[in-house]
Amino acid sequence: MARFTGSSSERPGSPEAAGLSRAYLDYAGSAPVDPRVVAVMRPFFEGGAGNPSAGHSLGLEARASLDGARAKIARLVGGVASGVIFTSSATEANNLAVKGFAARDPRRHIITSAIEHISVLNSCRELEKRGYAVSYLRVDTEGRIDPAAVADALTSQTALVSLQAASPEIGTVQRVRDVGRLLRGRGVTFHVDGVGAVGRVPLTVDECGIDLLSLSSNDLYGPPGAGALWVRPDTKLAPLIVGGGQEQGYRAGTENLPAVVGMGVAAELARVERAAETARLTALRDRLLDGIVATVPGARVTGARGAERLPHHASVTVSGVKADAVVMDLDLRGIAVSSGSACTALTGEPSHVLRAIGCEPAAAEGSLCFTAGRWTSDADIDAVLAALPAVVTRLRRLAGA
Repeated sequence: MARFTGSSSERPGSPEAAGLSRAYLDYAGSAPVDPRVVAVMRPFFEGGAGNPSAGHSLGLEARASLDGARAKIARLVGGVASGVIFTSSATEANNLAVKGFAARDPRRHIITSAIEHISVLNSCRELEKRGYAVSYLRVDTEGRIDPAAVADALTSQTALVSLQAASPEIGTVQRVRDVGRLLRGRGVTFHVDGVGAVGRVPLTVDECGIDLLSLSSNDLYGPPGAGALWVRPDTKLAPLIVGGGQEQGYRAGTENLPAVVGMGVAAELARVERAAETARLTALRDRLLDGIVATVPGARVTGARGAERLPHHASVTVSGVKADAVVMDLDLRGIAVSSGSACTALTGEPSHVLRAIGCEPAAAEGSLCFTAGRWTSDADIDAVLAALPAVVTRLRRLAGA
């Protein structure tokens, strides 16, 4: 089975340290950092790298490394390198895209969807308190946004359309290219939350008509604590963090150089290896989904199937059980999975995504999400398919279901 770290190291208190192998299927929650990324980052921790804003030779070397990472990320998304603005996370990038753009445009209408990441939804809700109008588009039962609904929602006051490329909770890939095409020539800026999709499905800024694109380092097997927002030239934003004017004035504060360099390496690996990795993960995903439906009575797939689903993503609802209990039981067996979005798990709130696709509350309580990744093996899928039916049966018996 795959080890969480993607290497031979063991974490104290982990199943690995106890002589067990962990089947890690929560890559959407946190992806192990690729050892090839760590190897490139290490000298920046150990070698006394300079501040990228400094004028001495160490500073100039740091600036060159920063710009090199910028170029690698730009190649991944097909945009100009000068458009890459480094942030601390995709959440910060989403905030900068939505609130930063709204602050610079006199129009006061925004279009988004009911299933966006909470960082986009809460940014929009904050703007509503300031008098902005926000249209929250509905989705179908598989979580798809109809591009025609975007066109219907446009008004003369529409400044921004903000949509995710794919749902991290149910895996559905959106028709971003179609939305980008219908917005061309209308004077409306298009922001896409690319987390989950970039590096896994074809997504380039020019082909899709994207003006603002949010990215996460860790989602690409880079270090956590780094993200980026790609900004099309001539698209103006107001900074959220002011200070020394780093990142073209859009994001003040000394750049996290080791993490940014790691993100650049991760982006380059994703660009080069995407096609082969997508095929491998798609096969694992389909075997897992088919196996769960076949062996767990009452299990239903959430989200789209086939090419309209992220290649690494499998999500289901299981009737008669509570997802948290399934997650804990599987964890005791050395299998790590999720019950939904990691960014909303601490709130205890019902999933807004499952509500939006019409999932009944009782079914939503049994929502499970399995996300595979670079070190997921056939043995990991076998482990889930062997353990899950017994876990569900036991929990149903305890609940009297």
